[in-house]
Amino acid sequence: MKVSVARGELLEALSAVSKGLSTRTTLPILSGIHISTRDGSLVLQSTDLEISIKTKTKARIEDAGQTVLPGKLLTDIVRSLPEAAVTIDTSSTGSAIVTCGQSSFTVKTLSPEDFPKFPVISTDEMISLPSSSFSKIVHQVSKAVSRDETRPILTGILVVIEEGMLRMVATDSYRLCLRETTIEGVAGSLEVVIPGRGIEDVARLAASSEQVSLGVSDNQVIFQFGETVFISRRIEGSFPNYRQLIPKDHQTRVVIDRAEFSEAVKRVSLLAQHNAPLRVAVNTADHILTLTAQTQDVGEAKEDIEISPVGEDVEIAFNHTYLMDGISVAEGEKIAIEIVSPLKPGILKSVDNSEFIYLLMPVRLG
Repeated sequence: MKVSVARGELLEALSAVSKGLSTRTTLPILSGIHISTRDGSLVLQSTDLEISIKTKTKARIEDAGQTVLPGKLLTDIVRSLPEAAVTIDTSSTGSAIVTCGQSSFTVKTLSPEDFPKFPVISTDEMISLPSSSFSKIVHQVSKAVSRDETRPILTGILVVIEEGMLRMVATDSYRLCLRETTIEGVAGSLEVVIPGRGIEDVARLAASSEQVSLGVSDNQVIFQFGETVFISRRIEGSFPNYRQLIPKDHQTRVVIDRAEFSEAVKRVSLLAQHNAPLRVAVNTADHILTLTAQTQDVGEAKEDIEISPVGEDVEIAFNHTYLMDGISVAEGEKIAIEIVSPLKPGILKSVDNSEFIYLLMPVRLG
């Protein structure tokens, strides 16, 4: 095989398929990128047996063929090259010569016959969504995805499409994020739990495309955007009944400036070390919200913020990192905090957008 391809286009394709490289040393072939020629294009594939990615880019093909090259090394090489044509030549047995301008690299190849076949998926329908909306919602809800592999269902994001509405939900049992939006012109429906890591990769990769199409088979999910096909396993099992976790009413509601609240939480959290809670006290008569944090043998911090409260005085405590995550992904200049009691979950909402809910479990006050 001998091909020439523009360095920028090759790097873009390599960056996409690199998301599917495996770090398992037991199967070295999975750390490679399969490269082949087809109809004037260079086709690149990767897989870690849980996700599989395929993309293509235009190339000048002198000799057709296929090879497998070490994925991370090839990506690092191409990233370091100047903006010019990159030639990959595998005419010598067992190695490939990568040249660009005055630079030349000889890289050992792997056997393309050992590389897993790309999955063939049949779906009843593909639902097309605007990439901007899709990527934004994934970014918001992914904050609440669990990293604990002992409860696989919580390591995924529930994606529901019904009656022109896109909804995503994630929870790690300490917090829950729900975001939904109306999508004009979307027909069809589906409900699937997709691994958080995989859907986050899709959101990043699809950001430069106008549309991302989504389809579901028995045990896999397929995404298509631009020249890229991204296939992930779906997570089996029942996602928690998130609706029963969201309080129907509240005793206290506070409207607060999001940027001001964010900066105050950051400052006071400096003294919430070793898992010390961040206390939130609402004084409705004085229209003041007080943040306090104290770490034994270190010190304490306190800050007052002016608010627009409705309801009763209350004091509740949260994990400061989880609270900060919720503030960071909420939208609008103002956010609302709704509290039922110090022992019930608190809710963050965007004042301008009722389609975003971030639920946060309280920390028991000593």
